[in-house]
This record gives sequence, C-alpha cells and structure tokens, in this order.
Amino acid sequence: MRATAKDLRFHSTELLNTVKRGEEVIITYRGKACAKLVPIEEENDQEITSSELFGIWKDNEQVENVEDYVRSIRRGRFDAD
Repeated sequence: MRATAKDLRFHSTELLNTVKRGEEVIITYRGKACAKLVPIEEENDQEITSSELFGIWKDNEQVENVEDYVRSIRRGRFDAD
C-alpha cells in the first residue's frame, strides 16, 4: 500500500491498523518513497529487565550495575539518592 505524508499525518491510526494486518505501507513525500512501515516480528522482541545491561553499557566491563553507576555520576549534581 502507498500513502502520502499527509495521509500519515491525518490517518495514522488507519495506516497502523493496515500494518497490524501484516501489510507493508510505503510513505511518499512529494511523490517519492521515503519510508516504509512494516510489522514487527514478534519472536525477536526481548523484554529488558532492570538488572540487564543494554545499549552502550552491554559491553562495558567497568560497569556492573548501570543504575548505581548513573546515580553515582548524578550525585554531585542532584541531591537524590
């Protein structure tokens, strides 16, 4: 399915429902394709737990607990514990 940027702006719910049904939606801007909406593959979704390191911290060997590390950095700027 093709939709314009204006369609995306005013009919985003309908376009998302189309994607939920499994269809791909090509978004055009001034007549040229610029984006594609595709359904997410469910089996690749991973839940991030609070104890799990993620993002740029995943491979950082110096930091075991990201939350404690960030709190220690912020301690000088904020009075939060």
